[in-house]
Amino acid sequence: MKLKEHACVVLTDDLPAEGLMAGDAGTIIHVHRNHDAYEVEFMTMAGSTVAVATVLAPQVRPVGRHDIAHVRELARP
Repeated sequence: MKLKEHACVVLTDDLPAEGLMAGDAGTIIHVHRNHDAYEVEFMTMAGSTVAVATVLAPQVRPVGRHDIAHVRELARP
């Protein structure tokens, strides 16, 4: 599936180096050639950027109409 910039997506894999977990939601801010990868911004519910990560296409999926928001607190260093 080819996703577009500004699409809301959900991680399907953990990204431990970024402190992100499968199920975290983000917004695509850049589409790499052939839609093989995306730059995705992940933010807190208060609007602070947590990470901007490069993810491969299989590591995200579009937000579905039956998805529900869920909040988790970030681990503190």
